[in-house]
Amino acid sequence: MKKLLVLSIAALFTAGCKGYLEEDTTGLLYGGNVLSTQAGLESALTGAYRGLGNQWTWGFLHPSANAATLGSDDVTTHPASNKADWREFDQFNVTTTNQRSGAVYNGCYKAIQGANNVINNYTKTAGTQATITNIAGEAYFIRAFSYYWLTRFYGNIPLITVGEYSADLLTVKKSTPAEVYALIVDDLKKAETMLPNGRRDPGRPNAGSAKAFLADVYLTMAGWPLKQTDKYDLAAAKAKEVIDNRATYGFALLPTFAEVFANDPAVAILSESVFQINGFTGGSGTANATYGNTTMPGEENGWDDMFAELNFFRDFPEGPRKSATFRTEFIKPSGEKVAWQNSLTKHPYYQKWYIKGNILTSSISLPSVMMRYPHVLTIYAEAKARGTGGPDQVAYDALNAVRLRGRASGTKALSPADGLTATQFADEVVQERAWEFACERTRWFDLVRLERVEAANAAKSPDDLQPIKAITKANYWFTLPYTDTSINPNLN
Repeated sequence: MKKLLVLSIAALFTAGCKGYLEEDTTGLLYGGNVLSTQAGLESALTGAYRGLGNQWTWGFLHPSANAATLGSDDVTTHPASNKADWREFDQFNVTTTNQRSGAVYNGCYKAIQGANNVINNYTKTAGTQATITNIAGEAYFIRAFSYYWLTRFYGNIPLITVGEYSADLLTVKKSTPAEVYALIVDDLKKAETMLPNGRRDPGRPNAGSAKAFLADVYLTMAGWPLKQTDKYDLAAAKAKEVIDNRATYGFALLPTFAEVFANDPAVAILSESVFQINGFTGGSGTANATYGNTTMPGEENGWDDMFAELNFFRDFPEGPRKSATFRTEFIKPSGEKVAWQNSLTKHPYYQKWYIKGNILTSSISLPSVMMRYPHVLTIYAEAKARGTGGPDQVAYDALNAVRLRGRASGTKALSPADGLTATQFADEVVQERAWEFACERTRWFDLVRLERVEAANAAKSPDDLQPIKAITKANYWFTLPYTDTSINPNLN
């Protein structure tokens, strides 16, 4: 498997440095002259998107973000082989040189650098005002999105708002999660007013995307580490805005779960996609490597990078969602069929990441979907339950829409008449989200904000990888990459 290039923040903010950036200067344009034109501003925005998606180097068009969430109870990796970086997350022993961690970190900061260039210059750009406003709205969204991933993974992080390199970047200090979240909220509030209701193309956010992520941010702020429980009401209200205006934003729940993961490269976007990062095999480094090889077993010539944890699979409710989520029988090149119990790893795999036609490849024109509309429904249901007044009928309807689509026919819809307390209902939502978004980089963050990482790992099957030491809150965050801490002692 290809190695991932690791870059420092200082290098990312240095324009045109061949030794650091391998001549990939996309979006590194800066300064008043270049960004005074609409074309220059658009180029800087392209650089921000480039940070979110480079197949083998940084961002989210490869499974590094999946690897970084292996501390949850839905996904594990091979106990041997060449999966050392993956195992570090699953065993709570992440090193400062972990390439998967570095890939997400560097991608987010590259995106932030491009976004900062836009944000700091768009008011001086000549052109069509509506388009310039949309470009700036996308930049605010990208910066918020990137910092949201960074602070959830690393906690205290450098908060960079400049787009140009200066020596000050070599001594920048870490900011607290509270400081980072303040910027995230402010950026998303700007984005929701500056973005259009439609999308400029499938890989861009719209106003509904910004509102949905703001709802998710509020939900996270209500939990660990900030524990600002007043944010539950804000999360519910913002999610409700998205639900009430879903047609305007083009969001909808697909009729069947199987349709969500048909994974047809010919389909540009699904109605469930709130925000996605597009993959494209026709461009250098823009194909998606999260599908195919990485999630397929050795019996099918896959890489065995990630597969289902045993108790999670065992407890998963029967129904069409379980059938579409897991791969339980493998087909060798010879045509021989192998049940998962008899496979080399003795684990089920995730059908979700198979490509239509079971194509074996690591380069595909499929998107990395970073939020689906059912997530918005579960945000509202949980936040309403934990906030003022407890769950209402809309909260029950939101949960049931997700629950009934995924479970076996005849599954009972939950109702207020069942007598669930607000806490019990909220826990039902969290568990339903686990089933719905299995192996979609979601479960880990739920466990962290609810402080359930320890309990989830204690309940793992003994045949899955185990933490190598007792888990503490310190393990909820990763250490910053060595590339930065080695040159800036303020980041240690």
